[in-house]
Amino acid sequence: MAVFSVNGSFGGAMPRGEQGFTYMSALLLILMMGTALAAVGQVWSTIGKRERELQLIWVGTQYAQALRSYYRSGTGVAQYPDSLDELLEDHRFPSIQRHIRRLYPDPITGTDDWGLTKSIDGRITGVYSRSTQTPLKVANFPSQWQEFDNMTSYGDWRFVAESAFQESTSNRPGAPGTPSTLTAPPANGPGASLGTSLGAPLGGASQ
Repeated sequence: MAVFSVNGSFGGAMPRGEQGFTYMSALLLILMMGTALAAVGQVWSTIGKRERELQLIWVGTQYAQALRSYYRSGTGVAQYPDSLDELLEDHRFPSIQRHIRRLYPDPITGTDDWGLTKSIDGRITGVYSRSTQTPLKVANFPSQWQEFDNMTSYGDWRFVAESAFQESTSNRPGAPGTPSTLTAPPANGPGASLGTSLGAPLGGASQ
């Protein structure tokens, strides 16, 4: 009857050379799996970053549109708001007016801490991300944001009211001061359709 010896000379234990080969094969397999998982992770990271960039363009455009609407809606001297909250609740009228659906966080940083561009009188004319990361997207921006080409950080993407819209005979708002319809960003690509025109440029300095 066969006996399984402790030293592996007879029976189930593998010879030492085969044990070494199997061990190296297992290590190689683990290494290959790790490399493949790292590659998949990098792909998903890139996809996620591109999605956040599209979100940033869409959200930034909503703020620029809302700032433009606020400016054009006022009676008397046209002014930009003192805070972003005024875009959500404009108390200059008998009933509260809204120029934006809600106050959106920065898709890149995930916070509400937006950088703000301001006019000479200190009022808000635009927003930008405080992130200093380098964008993946460096070209083919919507026409109103063509100056973003080859920018080296997200903070360089300044969504200012005077650049938010261009005149278009095929797509004009019904009347000055009337914000165009706001829609939620499409699930498969926010920023794919980024707004309508609202008139000539207005000034604003950055801070």
